[in-house]
Amino acid sequence: MANVSAFMTPNPAACDVTTPLREVARMMADHDCGEIPVLDARGVPLGVVTDRDIAVRVVAVGRDGNATAGDAMTMPALCVGLDADLRDCVELMERARIRRVPVVDADGRLAGIVSLADIALVGQSRAIAEVVREVSAPPR
Repeated sequence: MANVSAFMTPNPAACDVTTPLREVARMMADHDCGEIPVLDARGVPLGVVTDRDIAVRVVAVGRDGNATAGDAMTMPALCVGLDADLRDCVELMERARIRRVPVVDADGRLAGIVSLADIALVGQSRAIAEVVREVSAPPR
């Protein structure tokens, strides 16, 4: 099966916990994505901010004035390594009910991100159907 490094988006946009949420949302718009990894000073993912995190954790409760990535992020970041194969990535997405997975190098630093769209683009229709079904199913 394919290695994640073959179909990930390399060098994705990222931020740190102090990045203003408005800037995080701008990154999402500029890069046409729905998730921005939140990194520590070494480039290791601490968590992620999704478009849903912004809507539910910040905007819905009226905290959108001066909010930062740290106010909205989901922790911990669930990641796969550069050497993971598609099956490992799909299983993590299904188990955790997530649509995107940061990819880290051997030192744990962000190297890329894999999304449902990336899996679909490599023609893995069965894998994408499985992930969509699992991610979209009601909580058990």
